[in-house]
Amino acid sequence: MAKKWAKFPYPDKAIDRDEAAVKKAWARLHRGDAEPPPKDAGALAAWTAFHAGRFGDAVEAGLAAGGAGINAATKAQTVYATYLEKNEKAKLALFEEAAGWADERRKQAPKDANAHYLYAFALGRYSQGISVAKALAQGFGGKLKEALTTAIKLEPKHADAHIAYGAYQAEVIDKVGGIVAGVTYGAKKDSAVEHYEKAIKLNPESAIARIEYANGLLLMFGKSKIADAEKLYKEAAKSAPADAMERLDVEHAKSELE
Repeated sequence: MAKKWAKFPYPDKAIDRDEAAVKKAWARLHRGDAEPPPKDAGALAAWTAFHAGRFGDAVEAGLAAGGAGINAATKAQTVYATYLEKNEKAKLALFEEAAGWADERRKQAPKDANAHYLYAFALGRYSQGISVAKALAQGFGGKLKEALTTAIKLEPKHADAHIAYGAYQAEVIDKVGGIVAGVTYGAKKDSAVEHYEKAIKLNPESAIARIEYANGLLLMFGKSKIADAEKLYKEAAKSAPADAMERLDVEHAKSELE
């Protein structure tokens, strides 16, 4: 557990909502992950902290609340580790721990689409951290695919699961080549593109959908898709972020363009 949480670097009154405002903006804030509004005060507190960029508070409140609050804790820790944790070893430990929480949650609540997605989100970031080749050798490919296809089956409008499933296929194709990817992992270029497109349709304001789509195009098609990838990055950089995570995504797109 990160003892000292780095502060969210872009303080912004517009995203620092209270609980009532988070409830009011819920549909927009959760267009990506299709998380239902929390019935539990502890879970709402966790999500309120998450959206404002108080990731350490979100983890603490989410774990204390348990149940659906675990989703907030998992997402907060994974987003924090992705963008704000500088130490590689600490980053991996945070991803691994978050994946463990989500795995536990999805065993307790097998119908919770977001729990399956968040398990894949944390495990996917961990896999990228140790290298995709190593992750595939450790059997994570099958786990990621199972979690993401389950999330999509339970909630077909889960935009983030569509993004992640596109990214999973693109990374596998990049690592093992198209034929092995198709035969062994069921990963195909046209399927990846389809899932990216679906995500953007479901969540048109999403910066991360465009960032991941751009990365996936480059992994699968190389130089021939540079112009398309650049266009997607430019759109991502211009997105209007609704919360702290989206702000971090937009800043990431800007820095990649530079």
